[in-house]
Amino acid sequence: MRYQGRYRPSFPGKYKGDPSNVIYRSSWEYKFMKWCDITRSVQEWGSEEIIIPYVSPVDGRRHRYFPDFYVKIGKRKYLVEVKPFKQTKEPKTQKRHTKRYINEVVTYAVNQAKWKAATEFCMDQGWEFMLITEKELKI
Repeated sequence: MRYQGRYRPSFPGKYKGDPSNVIYRSSWEYKFMKWCDITRSVQEWGSEEIIIPYVSPVDGRRHRYFPDFYVKIGKRKYLVEVKPFKQTKEPKTQKRHTKRYINEVVTYAVNQAKWKAATEFCMDQGWEFMLITEKELKI
């Protein structure tokens, strides 16, 4: 399977947004889309359809965050971010600050700001924010 592409929902009526323009950016996102699409208890779902403003710790400016998924199951609604487990943990401090290490630190800090904004958004809506990694997807 390709790691990026278009997903065609089997049940486009459940998709909130344009079902002809559903993009996945990883095999993990694809797997989660397929689960949302074919799981009967999922009443509606969307991919990158919600915009949440956040302030980046890198430049101090407002940016827009598009959480990976919106999912409604029963009366409960969720925002879901699919990420590699490694990106959900703070990078271990290193003596040498390589480009890779600096990039990991910046990515982690920006993700933390996004997830904080998403958690607050969800609290205001009565929803729940969830991080899903390869561990939950059983990959």
